[in-house]
Amino acid sequence: MSDKSFLKLDGIEDGALVAVAMSGGVDSSVTAALMVEAGYQVVGITLQLYDQGQMSNKKGACCAGQDIYDARTVADRFGFPHYVLDYENIFRTNVIDDFVESYLQGETPVPCIRCNQRVKFKDLLVTARDLGAKALITGHYVQRKLKNNHAELHQAIDATRDQSYFLFTTTQEQLDYLRFPLGGITKAETRTHARRLGLSVAEKPDSQDICFVPSGGYASVVEKYRPGALDPGEIIHIDGRTLGQHSGIINFTIGQRRGIGVSSSEPLYVVNIDTQNRRVIVGPHEALAKSIIYVQDVNWLKEAAAFKEGFQAYVKIRSTQAPLAATIYQRSPSSAEVHLDEAEYGVSNGQACVFFDQTRVLGGGWITSTPL
Repeated sequence: MSDKSFLKLDGIEDGALVAVAMSGGVDSSVTAALMVEAGYQVVGITLQLYDQGQMSNKKGACCAGQDIYDARTVADRFGFPHYVLDYENIFRTNVIDDFVESYLQGETPVPCIRCNQRVKFKDLLVTARDLGAKALITGHYVQRKLKNNHAELHQAIDATRDQSYFLFTTTQEQLDYLRFPLGGITKAETRTHARRLGLSVAEKPDSQDICFVPSGGYASVVEKYRPGALDPGEIIHIDGRTLGQHSGIINFTIGQRRGIGVSSSEPLYVVNIDTQNRRVIVGPHEALAKSIIYVQDVNWLKEAAAFKEGFQAYVKIRSTQAPLAATIYQRSPSSAEVHLDEAEYGVSNGQACVFFDQTRVLGGGWITSTPL
């Protein structure tokens, strides 16, 4: 723990003003405190994303109530200014509404990526620049590496905490301004720093992945914002047989096996969701196999020309899965076609498909069923 070379921000002069994004959790709190310790002038910025009264006692949330208080406590203790910006409406429009509409379309959304893309790494960067900060510092577990004076996004040292999948939408311009000091240490080391620094959040639990979904109840959130989302429909076998009824397509995701609600002599999986007719299509496991994935709204972090004739790399369609060997083809400036070496099961529209070359993030996009 004596080696603190990871605190040196490349390209940022000693004592410069930096902005730290503070959610109130242990990671961002340690990041801010360490920046002060390293001699930088720090200003903390917190985005309030929820109604404080509703979320103040919710375990696993961030950016509301107690978390804002915790962030301010760190700022007060280390003597740097702390700003709280009201982003409830923006978060509702750009993240929650998108999440709801995606589920209604039978997709599997990843709202944490949308939050980074449309809220945190968009407006936070503008605010940081307006304050005159030389960089925006976050507590994400990813690494920013320079190669030939070009910033690259890489996976964190701590593979169990790596968040690179959730940051694939980071643009090159944003990456040039961002810094991620925790990407070079482990989560255990972060908590050790928190205890050493005497932070009250040292033992604070990590926030859950989808902070606005209580207890994983996706359907209840969708129903809250879109009454009628739980309208019933039919469960259909891929051979055309009607097997039963369901109580809302939002209760189902592609690849689901448990809780389908029909009896069968063979294991059945959700293989498609017909949103127009409110039908859930089920079939055997082999019906889920996909060897080609179509990806839209691609953010390229390696020159797109390298993918025109096919680029051998790895992809992830879920953050926790092992990388899948694939060849990635650019089909347009904003679309790609991913040819998997081996078929993958449970690929769903709306999921993120992120491209990797070893530890480097090459880019990624959103899975669609339509070639572009």
